[in-house]
Amino acid sequence: MSTSTTIDADAVLWSAPEEERAGRPLLVLMHGYGSNEQDLFGLAEHLPERYVVASLRAPGTNDFGYEWFSLGGELAGPRGHQQTETTDRLREEGTNRAAEAVRGWLDGLEGFTSVGLGGFSQGGAIAVQVLRQDPERVAFAVNLSGFVAPGELDGDAVLAERRPSVLWARGDADQVIAPFLIERTAAWLPEHSTLTARVYPGLGHGISAQTLADLVAFLDARD
Repeated sequence: MSTSTTIDADAVLWSAPEEERAGRPLLVLMHGYGSNEQDLFGLAEHLPERYVVASLRAPGTNDFGYEWFSLGGELAGPRGHQQTETTDRLREEGTNRAAEAVRGWLDGLEGFTSVGLGGFSQGGAIAVQVLRQDPERVAFAVNLSGFVAPGELDGDAVLAERRPSVLWARGDADQVIAPFLIERTAAWLPEHSTLTARVYPGLGHGISAQTLADLVAFLDARD
């Protein structure tokens, strides 16, 4: 296993060649725990054509694939569904490190008219965390079956004033994300964003056809 805190630029999947990216909005996609950059990239062909889609590989590794932060130790298994000072701290530190890695990768880009971030599960948490760390850079965030990490950031006050658009979509049968994280997210997002919230009856920890339709509608509505 590795704990790298940099994004591998060579592993990024792009929906358009470099010569066709300038002057278009960028949508960055981030997969969930144990997956890889191929996972969400399949959505690209269904999304509005004006977006350039970049699908990132998380910087850390585990037995299943890649991770934005480790789910070992106190975050493993049932312990991860218990809110304690330790689990809060580990999620806060893990999401902040991963968000800083994404920001470092973004620093090397130029020519895009705007930057939006989207992710699934852990990746959704990182999308929101980058927005919190750097609210002036990110136009919107998409959080699919994810959460908002614990802790407070200086950017939170900016978001509470600016209220950028956020899509939070999840299934009501999701057994992966701890209930206290759902409760925190449900309380935090309306206070810090212009929220589009979708809850799908019977959906577990996944993306459905309705999720995709709502994502397309959300992206269509952005500038």
